[in-house]
Amino acid sequence: MIKSAYIHIPFCEHICHYCDFNKVFLQGQPVDRYLNVLKREMQLSLEKYPQDHLETIFVGGGTPTSLNEKQLEFLCHSIKETLPFGKNIEYTFEANPGDLSEEKLSILYNAGVNRLSFGVQSFNDELLKKIGRTHRTRDVYETIEKAQKIGFSNISIDLIYGLPGQTMEDFTDTMEKALALDLPHYSGYSLIVEPKTVFYNLMQKGKLQLPPQELEASMYERLMDRMEKQGLNQYEISNFAKPGFESRHNLTYWNNEEYFGFGAGAHGYVSGKRVANYGPLKKYMTPLEEGKLPLIEEHLVPVAEQMEEEMFLGLRKNEGVSLELFRKKFSVEMSKVFGEPLEEQRKLGLIEMNTDCVRLTRKGKLLGNEVFQSFLGII
Repeated sequence: MIKSAYIHIPFCEHICHYCDFNKVFLQGQPVDRYLNVLKREMQLSLEKYPQDHLETIFVGGGTPTSLNEKQLEFLCHSIKETLPFGKNIEYTFEANPGDLSEEKLSILYNAGVNRLSFGVQSFNDELLKKIGRTHRTRDVYETIEKAQKIGFSNISIDLIYGLPGQTMEDFTDTMEKALALDLPHYSGYSLIVEPKTVFYNLMQKGKLQLPPQELEASMYERLMDRMEKQGLNQYEISNFAKPGFESRHNLTYWNNEEYFGFGAGAHGYVSGKRVANYGPLKKYMTPLEEGKLPLIEEHLVPVAEQMEEEMFLGLRKNEGVSLELFRKKFSVEMSKVFGEPLEEQRKLGLIEMNTDCVRLTRKGKLLGNEVFQSFLGII
């Protein structure tokens, strides 16, 4: 059963210096045409893989809230009309602080959206400018206040550490300001410089001064300590929530469960296959206008790969990977398949095992990627 859907809106009014997601400048783009074919993709997919109900929907981008009011209303109507909403659905929209008028917030709220995720990144205006964000700190306060007034209570904000020129003092200040908002969910990510981004080009020219790795690791440790002190549970490497406010949509990915991916460049996991759509708008839209799904890639995941994914996705969660669930899914003991890396990572103090599960230690969280890699290519 597929219980989640990700919907990609690739338009942005401004491109951030670190972003490598599939996105285009909004101006002059065929937005209405895109929204029409997006609806067609959802219809075709549901015809091919009928579902009773979905438990989570996540609309991301790009910047979904860069659509104008009429377009946003059309998108919300398409989603409601096409996708089977479960009774207690978690329905999230990603948004930029400063992008959301009261009218747009009302459209989302009236359409049944019950969770907002804001890309805040920092509460330092100088840093926001440096990383190519267009919002400023005051926009964060104003937008969250407007959203709460309209009735949104499940609000999450993203923070980034390890930014160019960022000090520990600065990151601590950002955390304190974020936590003072007393929101139910926070995400904290380290900056990763990806190819084809402004930051990558600057780095190639030696013009990007990033904090040393030790400082970045210390920022992450401080993030974990401060969130714990605030009573927020670190349920995944980068995510912290009040009880009951964990992102159910993202848990779909980390639990290695199937989900739809709609939109240009979107990825899905359906019927045992990892699928990917064309990224360029024209290549995405043309097949749909001919009544065909816009797939560039379909990969039937062999059992060995499923087992690897179970490990490196599941280990991201604080509760780790369940031994019983692994046994049920694959009819084999985890230790039979991964005995060697499990023992090796345990000796290094990076994972801990008990009779129920295997999970990262605090030290393991700092070296997560190295742990994940140890489970690849050994079956």
